[in-house]
Amino acid sequence: MKVGILTGGGDCPGLNPAIRGAVMRLLDFGDEVIGFTRGWKGLVEGTTIPLTLDVVEPIISEGGTILHSSRTNPFKPGNEAQLEAVLANLKKFNIDALIAIGGDDTLGVASKLYHLHGINAIGVPKTMDNDLSLTDYTFGFDSAANVALHAIDGLRDTAKSHERVIVVEVMGRHAGWVALYSAIASGADWVFIPEVEADLDAASAHLIKNKERGKDWGLVIVSEGVELPGDDTGDAEVDAFGHKFLKDLAIGPTVAKEIQKRTGFEVRDVVLGHIVRGGHPTLFDRILGTRVGIEAAERVHRGEFGKMVALQGNEVLGVPIADAVGKQKVVSDELYKSFLTTFNK
Repeated sequence: MKVGILTGGGDCPGLNPAIRGAVMRLLDFGDEVIGFTRGWKGLVEGTTIPLTLDVVEPIISEGGTILHSSRTNPFKPGNEAQLEAVLANLKKFNIDALIAIGGDDTLGVASKLYHLHGINAIGVPKTMDNDLSLTDYTFGFDSAANVALHAIDGLRDTAKSHERVIVVEVMGRHAGWVALYSAIASGADWVFIPEVEADLDAASAHLIKNKERGKDWGLVIVSEGVELPGDDTGDAEVDAFGHKFLKDLAIGPTVAKEIQKRTGFEVRDVVLGHIVRGGHPTLFDRILGTRVGIEAAERVHRGEFGKMVALQGNEVLGVPIADAVGKQKVVSDELYKSFLTTFNK
């Protein structure tokens, strides 16, 4: 067979192990494998690289993606010419099966290609936000949360030294998994996540209570997708999939100003931004990326198309892509409240 692979959406550690796992297994079958560069843009423009043993063997420890990425959406209204180019290039390159590695948006395109145009597509889930449905974890999350944790651990030292509160903004558009996990693991004093209405008064009261018992510093973690009551972000610029560009909304600095106003603490803000996307993948993400890559290759040869490979428990299973996209896996109220007890003392 001739199999194409692409990576779309935001990069994260684990993409290269997934590419490597898929290619290694496809080579066992004697397949020819090519990579389309820059996500769906590579299929629009017909830009490829060969994925041979020499290319993929050394990349297991590398962050990012050797195939590069983009947020191109060939199904965006008005992009009909892009969709036609995708279908034409799949024929031009004689692609028997396509493995799409990405998050909700990338896999949504793969699902439409399968259901609407009969393309033999397999989805591999990735997102550092850990918000894809029907899979317990996605690679990229563990690495991102560990980078955030390491940074927060360092910021604790300077917060204590200068008797300040430091507000740390981490990535997380619709789901607060990175913020919640890094907050709990670092022993932070409060966390704001998109799933729960932001309560600045409660957070400030908690910091004041801490000060009264002798704790003259603090750490507050904020997910970038948090919106404060009364915020109006309706005119924010959006990408090809309709998502707001969050870099201009500055939720971390805004929360820092509000907390300083309410508490009298000297407050600093740190926006970790894209640093949490980078660096070497953790052991967990190298293993998970490799496993889902191998499973995608296996399902190509079993003809189980229209499926996304998903980690459920300790098994990697196949679930319909259409069932996995469009509904994000978010932090439940029950889980949030169970962790909140570590703050309320």
